[in-house]
Amino acid sequence: MLFYDPTYILVLIGFFLAMFASNGVQRAFNRYSAVHSYRHYTGKDAARKILDDNGLYNVAIEHISGNLNDHFDPRTNVIRLSDATYNSDSVAAIGVAAHEAGHAVQHAVGYVPIKVRNAIVPAVNLCSTLSMPLFIIGILLGLANLANLGIILFSAALVFQLVTLPVEFNASHRALVILNSSCMLDEQELRGAKKVLSAAAMTYVAAAFASALQLLRLAIINNSRRRD
Repeated sequence: MLFYDPTYILVLIGFFLAMFASNGVQRAFNRYSAVHSYRHYTGKDAARKILDDNGLYNVAIEHISGNLNDHFDPRTNVIRLSDATYNSDSVAAIGVAAHEAGHAVQHAVGYVPIKVRNAIVPAVNLCSTLSMPLFIIGILLGLANLANLGIILFSAALVFQLVTLPVEFNASHRALVILNSSCMLDEQELRGAKKVLSAAAMTYVAAAFASALQLLRLAIINNSRRRD
């Protein structure tokens, strides 16, 4: 039952949800990458303006290779923008860059959810590494307590995903408010940026849902084994 059982349907549902969300953000980004902003801000320009307007002169912006791998690194105080974002003046690029600047602002103002997320990363990484080996050993050897421990440790991944949701939604909200108030994007362009960021947010929702389904699957397997 551990290697083939009906509960695999839960894994497949989570996989297809994640794939659907990923395709959605790629489609939205591609669509609005073809829409150039009237004021010709680039992703780098937008991020720099947001940082400077919030007094974050010490946060650097770097160009990295890739596509949609943009991120803010709080350890080095650096926003890294990908090829598709850094020098592009598209609505999609500006939205993504502003979102990453939103994370930098969160970090600077001490936004509680991002502080919690950053604090639990080491513990979550450890729990994620140990959870499945402990669960599998517990199931194979009939050690219910060990299997339960594996499930508990796996739940840390779900907690991390849930904490991530307000962080991502808030960063997008900050980005859109600033893009509007600073007039970097007009009303129509702002709607395009919102669609890109909303699609990106759905990838985090899908990831949380997939983790919840996997956690449910582990619990079902464990309960079935105990009944056997």
